[in-house]
Amino acid sequence: MEQTTNEYYLKSASISKAIAHLSLPMMIGMSVGSIYSIINVFFIGLLHNTDILTAVTLGLPIFTILMAIGNMMGVGGGTFVTRLVAKQEVEKAKKIAGYTFYSSIVIAFFIAMIAILFSSPIVKILGADTSAIISYTKNYSFTMFLGGFSIVLNFALEQVVRAEGASKESMYGMFISTILSIFFDVILIIVIHLNVIGVALSMILANIGSSIYYVYYLEKKSEHLKGFLKTFRIPRKDKFEIYKIGVSELLLTVFLIITTLLLNNFSIQYGDHVVAGFGIALRIVQIPEFLSMGLALGVIPLIAYNFSNHNFRRLKEVLKQSFLWIIGLSGIFVTLVFIFRDSILHLFTNDSKVMSIGLYIMIAMLVSAVFNGFTTLFISIFQAAGQGIPATIMSITQGSLFIPVIFVLHKFYGLHGVIWSMTVTEIITCILGVILYIIFHYKQMRFTTE
Repeated sequence: MEQTTNEYYLKSASISKAIAHLSLPMMIGMSVGSIYSIINVFFIGLLHNTDILTAVTLGLPIFTILMAIGNMMGVGGGTFVTRLVAKQEVEKAKKIAGYTFYSSIVIAFFIAMIAILFSSPIVKILGADTSAIISYTKNYSFTMFLGGFSIVLNFALEQVVRAEGASKESMYGMFISTILSIFFDVILIIVIHLNVIGVALSMILANIGSSIYYVYYLEKKSEHLKGFLKTFRIPRKDKFEIYKIGVSELLLTVFLIITTLLLNNFSIQYGDHVVAGFGIALRIVQIPEFLSMGLALGVIPLIAYNFSNHNFRRLKEVLKQSFLWIIGLSGIFVTLVFIFRDSILHLFTNDSKVMSIGLYIMIAMLVSAVFNGFTTLFISIFQAAGQGIPATIMSITQGSLFIPVIFVLHKFYGLHGVIWSMTVTEIITCILGVILYIIFHYKQMRFTTE
């Protein structure tokens, strides 16, 4: 009977079976989401309007910051829930889940009010320059912030669902979001012709749909968290435990926003076709990148559970196999995307200038994706183990290091430097991750021998 529970995979299933159970649904779900991102660009491309494609590309940081808030609450609350479940503190775990739910909504509405008040400066910061692009970007950003609560809530709840090992249910939510997004894209973009507003509304409605599913699962089907909506008051020390880990995810995403803004502002100096090329290439490269990310996120509950129970022998094998999976996934899928890069790009644009620069950008992004997989796994390990300091160091480095790198490379190599700046940053950050992991591993070895 135990083998039918999600906790079985965290506690006693074979490592390969546990990783497959937890990570494969995440990889499938994230890949489907990534494929939707490509389909989304395809629908926008049917409008044959480069200004709209550019505006949506410039608006990517808005989605990223909303996702960041959701991940901050989800990673912080979710890893805490897993550690509490491992210690059989179920009632406390419910309170953490409830707090994560309600705080996500409150924070999202607070951000929306501020963003709407300062919409014009935000649009300029995003990099919009011509009147047409400014108009499209403003409409897109206003709609995204107004319905942003759905995105924050969806990302937070997805991680809470996954916290007790319910990876399949997490994947189902991603499927729901993707299917609804495609449906609403057709209706709002193609049929009703709402252009950028339709793009944003489609995303908002899809996230509302998946959030409803996650709430239903947690309230009716969860092994440990049924009734979480009724319990949300927690002491200050527990809030600190959530934000201690969650802030590393927030900082990482905030710096990724800065990265995107810098890329937008540097690339737009070379023309709209460069911005469009980045938009297409980044979405395509998300497929192999999200597979590695899905693996890393999938094993977080497995790492957290065994770390909390001090089962370091099992933990060591989990980490070993996780690294091997990353190597295999990165190698296979990056190679496949590289081989078929020409055919893939032709699906989204016939503009020869966008095609040419998009191919070049994609090569740099593919190299970056390999190292990003390992970096994501290192951060996931530290978050799962409740190691706030190394997780925060990694997050800050991955984002802040990009700033001097892009300025220096742009100064000496121009557009080539802009394109390869992210790759250089990922390589350096990955090396730092190796160093921090060696220190973490050494401390665990000392603990087990004492």
